[in-house]
Amino acid sequence: MKHLLRLRSLVSPYWKAVILNLGALSVMTALSLLIPEIIQRVIDIGLLQNNYRLILLSAGAILVIGLLNAGLNYANLWLSEWVAARVGFDLRNRLYDHIQHLSFSYHDHAQTGQLISRCIEDVRAIERFTGLGVVQLARLALLMAGIIGLLVVKNPVLAGITLLPMIPLIWITTRFGQRVGEMFYAVDHALGELSARLQENISGAQVVRAFAREKYEIDRFGVQNRSLYEARVTVIGEWSKVMPTTHFLVTLGTLLILWFGGQMVIAGSMTIGAVVAFNSLLLMLASPAQQLTWLVNGAGEASAGVQRVFDVLDTQPEIASPPDAVTLGPLRGEVEFRDVSFAYQGEHTHALSEINLRVAPDQVVALIGPTGSGKSSLIGLIPRFYDVTDGSVLVDGVDVRQVELTSLRKQIGIVLQTSLLFSDTIHNNIAYGNPHASEEEIIRAAQLAQADEFIRQLPESYDTVIGERGITLSGGQRQRVAIARALLMDPRILILDDSTSSVDTRTERLIQQALQTLMEGRTTFVIAHRLSTVRRADLILVLDGGRIVERGNHRQLLEQQGRYREIYELQLRDQEQLQENLERLEESPSPTYPPRTSGISQD
Repeated sequence: MKHLLRLRSLVSPYWKAVILNLGALSVMTALSLLIPEIIQRVIDIGLLQNNYRLILLSAGAILVIGLLNAGLNYANLWLSEWVAARVGFDLRNRLYDHIQHLSFSYHDHAQTGQLISRCIEDVRAIERFTGLGVVQLARLALLMAGIIGLLVVKNPVLAGITLLPMIPLIWITTRFGQRVGEMFYAVDHALGELSARLQENISGAQVVRAFAREKYEIDRFGVQNRSLYEARVTVIGEWSKVMPTTHFLVTLGTLLILWFGGQMVIAGSMTIGAVVAFNSLLLMLASPAQQLTWLVNGAGEASAGVQRVFDVLDTQPEIASPPDAVTLGPLRGEVEFRDVSFAYQGEHTHALSEINLRVAPDQVVALIGPTGSGKSSLIGLIPRFYDVTDGSVLVDGVDVRQVELTSLRKQIGIVLQTSLLFSDTIHNNIAYGNPHASEEEIIRAAQLAQADEFIRQLPESYDTVIGERGITLSGGQRQRVAIARALLMDPRILILDDSTSSVDTRTERLIQQALQTLMEGRTTFVIAHRLSTVRRADLILVLDGGRIVERGNHRQLLEQQGRYREIYELQLRDQEQLQENLERLEESPSPTYPPRTSGISQD
């Protein structure tokens, strides 16, 4: 339960509402404690002495107390839920903002479903407890203090006897509270795992259907669902043991009042009204005491939620602008790697080793090499998605670790092989990196990206809403929209993966034309898959095992008879031959055929 103390920082901005709420609770509690006193006077004086005036006044007083309590209870509930809603609102915003700034290395290991569960389910549990849970605990504390005080004043001996069952009740509840936090953490973790499984399955629905793996996925979901079920049943089992015990102990208190209080009435040391008032006070305490198990249950769930939420909030971004960050002006586009080595978090082997490279402004650098050779790792260091393990990456002579991140990344355009588009209009997707762009600028970017033609054929043209991740567009269309988005940013440094292996020949040529436009006048790093890109590169880097094993232009590397020559012979020569054949077909005149005639003579 120690994690609940961290809620203070979330509630403290609304201390005025909290104080008003506590004031309303205090008045409600004081008014409620008057009712047993009134009942005692009605019995001992009104009924036994036939004092009808006192009975009438007492009835009126109880009515007034009821009306006042109703009004105060309304204010209490409204303030409680308002504070809870504000805490949930602030916490969700704080979590979302924090997640935006967490480093790529965090997202490499974090499950999307777990993060979604923390932002929704865990925050909801905190909201519930911050609202009615805290109010009920405060009300219980005030009632217990007031009732115990009144019982002791009325009859210390009988008070001691009737409050004896409260000792095991408090002990049992405290023990339950110590265990329930861990149990609810297991529940929340299982729920996060289930959310992760569901999110992964929905995202990969096409793959599941394509390989007819529905039964396998259903079974995997069933295993995770059973883990959640068993975690919840564990909580229910513990709670079920405590709740009947609570009821029994409260009933035992009433039994002790009737037994010992009755004897005191017979002995003349107490009045009947005093015994009834004594029992009324205990019953007032009984309802909150019985709710104590519910409250501890809610507190345990909230405690687990706080722990999981602050696990995220306490994670500091590894990549952040330093306190004395340099704000970059317009870049010239020079990029330099000095003795760079890099290893991913938790990995023992280096993804890059001893990289030394200087790229002049406006140069096009092509990176080729086998899978796992370090191509993506190298380009990921330029916008500082990751930090080098050793050495430094410099842009215009400034170490990227010393610059303000936004001023760096706003001047770097990125187009990946599987470019992500958002479930929004095409207009907003293109304008994502430059939301203040004019309509004319957006259309011009689409035209340069060879995208304007197909966009205008869509039902709502640029206002067409595309599906999640751009699923309603073809691969080539998504790629061209992503290129338009990068063009609109007018970046000084460009990073792209120009793979077009999944599109038809015409779309490939359109994308290549768009990429050629995009690369003009920019320092460009491209993971090259096509011969046309490799040929026009000013510098080709051949990577293998995280090292640059060869560098030079197309002609120079062919003459070296090294690794590049092998790649060319195995992968690129066929592309060259295909391209030459296509060019010959385009240049040759269309063949003419004689008019078709039937085999039947027209004589």
